[in-house]
Amino acid sequence: MFSKLATKVAMKKAGISSDSFNFSWPDLNAGAKSVFGDVRNSVGGGDSDKSAWPSWMSARALPLTAQAWLTPPPPPIPVADPPKVGELTPLDRDRQLTFGGGNKVLVVFLRCVGCAFARQTFLNLRALADRYTQLTCIAVSHSSSEATKQWLSLLGGARSVRIVIDEDRAIYAAWGLGTGSFWYVMNPSSQVAGFKEKGWLGAAVAGDLQRTGSQPQPQLQRRPSSGPAGASMQSDPAATTAEGPATTIGNKWQQAGAWAVDGRGKIVWGGKALRADDVMNLDAGIMALGLL
Repeated sequence: MFSKLATKVAMKKAGISSDSFNFSWPDLNAGAKSVFGDVRNSVGGGDSDKSAWPSWMSARALPLTAQAWLTPPPPPIPVADPPKVGELTPLDRDRQLTFGGGNKVLVVFLRCVGCAFARQTFLNLRALADRYTQLTCIAVSHSSSEATKQWLSLLGGARSVRIVIDEDRAIYAAWGLGTGSFWYVMNPSSQVAGFKEKGWLGAAVAGDLQRTGSQPQPQLQRRPSSGPAGASMQSDPAATTAEGPATTIGNKWQQAGAWAVDGRGKIVWGGKALRADDVMNLDAGIMALGLL
């Protein structure tokens, strides 16, 4: 394959290896290499320390809008049960959310920043924050701070809404919000509502990040060396592996939710969104707080 000299020269100028398009399955007995790497090593049977997949075939090589549809890494803590009315608010790992002290709070957990339903929810929350100045309104985003900032700029800014970034989704997990099922996103109601919506901004945010150079590089995880126990981690860049899809603009499968919290830190309204298109009735939270 690619035996012609002119082809090889052109590929070299483009920085493409001459065997990049060799998709032949390797001979396991001979330890042959292909675009899939050393298959024996990928199943634990070889001694090679090379990555099993080339970087251009990793999830991180996909557009951010495509990565948002892939299964995200799990949160660092188990997903708890969602808090119920009458219970105290959960404590998140880093204590980013605090309640009580007489402050009435409406807290909203958003889906990905490209989601039209997240846009609706946020705009409703911002309108309530402008109307009820005695109310603390919080929007939690699991998208990156850069993507969230870009998204908010497209919506006219956060104004008086406090924005909390929770990229690893530890706060989401503490409040009982994990990833939804196939039906949670792909049910007929959500699909019909999504078809009608015009506020899908994921492509715009991803494009802005790419133009400004804010798109993150793949997070690499060092693999331990094959030396004796306690030996240092490999310093060879080839001994690193990507940790799955990026959640820069969030993830489509992430569940959303909203809660109203009284001045004593107790839940008076709220819960998990029933479907991806469930923007929840935040006015009901305002009523439960005695402000409406």
